Amino acid sequence: MRILHVITSLHIGGAERLMLDLLPLLRDSGKNEVELLLFDGQRTLLTEELKTKGITIHSISNRGNVYSPWMVIKLLRFLDGYDIIHTHNTPCQFYVPLSASIKRVKSKLVTTEHSSNNRRRTKRWFRPLDKWMYSRYNAIICIADKARKNLEQYIGPLTNIYTITNGVDTKRFINPVKDVSSNQAFVVTMVAGLRKEKDHDTLIKAMRRIPSHYRLQIVGVGEREDELRALCHELELDNRVMFLGARMDIPQILEDSDVIVLSSHWEGLSLSSIEGMASGRPFIASDVDGLREMVSGAGVLFPHGDDQELAKQIQYLCEHPKEYQEVAQRCQKRAKKYDISVMASNYLELYQRITETQCSIV
Repeated sequence: MRILHVITSLHIGGAERLMLDLLPLLRDSGKNEVELLLFDGQRTLLTEELKTKGITIHSISNRGNVYSPWMVIKLLRFLDGYDIIHTHNTPCQFYVPLSASIKRVKSKLVTTEHSSNNRRRTKRWFRPLDKWMYSRYNAIICIADKARKNLEQYIGPLTNIYTITNGVDTKRFINPVKDVSSNQAFVVTMVAGLRKEKDHDTLIKAMRRIPSHYRLQIVGVGEREDELRALCHELELDNRVMFLGARMDIPQILEDSDVIVLSSHWEGLSLSSIEGMASGRPFIASDVDGLREMVSGAGVLFPHGDDQELAKQIQYLCEHPKEYQEVAQRCQKRAKKYDISVMASNYLELYQRITETQCSIV
């Protein structure tokens, strides 16, 4: 089977990091030919890593506007000869079906919804466009049941929708559960893009409520970095909060941490959550869609935006070794259900099913 995945770029992000582990596995699991097309092919840490794994990467532009309508025309020369074309992110979701319709390609189209919500759904004039877009796909994959429910509430009942949860290579993140009984200092870590859907503010505010021997590591890049640094300065936390930027050594960073936190306004199914839960450290998350379903009964949920409760939970776990170990063990057990091998198998099964049907949507 010849498979093309299409994503805006390989800058650091959840869907982008997913390509790093998923595409080689799709290739090797079924002896398929798997390639990647980027709207923005700027060189990044992830592009270099993926190339070392033998995945062919095509790019439309090295610095173009990924929302430019010209992308529809530029796509035309990339869509030939694939059994499956699988899109990620909004520009790709819209422009690939348009281009495929112009060229009348025979490929089956698949897309993945990586979040339980998005800002498009707050604008009524987007709904007709979204309805058209989703109607062009042979299969729509949602990464959690809540994401599927929200999409159908927005767009209406769909017959071509499936839930396949995201996954990570959990073996890379598994560590023995840490003993913190003799710790003199504690490291709290959050791995997430510095974007509006993430709620770094609440975690930063929580740090001022706990003793000074607790430090925070923020891993990720994004448009809110200056704003978050300003908040740290305002709260006099410059010496306790470290911005580590984009990193490829996430397993080692998590191993060196004591507590993993994901404070967010909403999520789909966060890969960093799975990684954090697999790491042998307690995982604490906002009680919001996309996190609640994964974390409940394993890690610790705190009310959205409640920095006081978050601070209380961080300090409690670090100061109560027995509870610390129990939560960490539950998290690790839960994470193993989200191994990427399960995800890849489900993707390939779906690809096979839709390629065996005769009808083409575009």
